[in-house]
Amino acid sequence: MSEAKVVQKFPFKTHVEKGKSYYWCKCGLSSKQPFCDGSHETTDFLPERIVFEEDKDVFFCGCKKSAKGALCDGTHKNIE
Repeated sequence: MSEAKVVQKFPFKTHVEKGKSYYWCKCGLSSKQPFCDGSHETTDFLPERIVFEEDKDVFFCGCKKSAKGALCDGTHKNIE
C-alpha cells in the first residue's frame, strides 16, 4: 500500500482537549476514523501524534492528503 485510502472528501470536526495525545490515522484503514486503531500494521504508514495547547474544535483531514498532516487544509476539494 503506497497511497493512503481516501476515507471521505470532507474533514472530521472533533473537539480536542488540552494536553491530550491524539493519534491521527494516516493510512485510511482505521475503523475509528479519524483516529488510529492499529490497522496500519500491514502498511508502511504510521499514525501522526498530535497534542493541542487548548481545548477547542479542530478539523482532522478525512482525505488523507492534507499538506498540514492531521489537520484539514482543504485539499479534499480537489479530489475527483
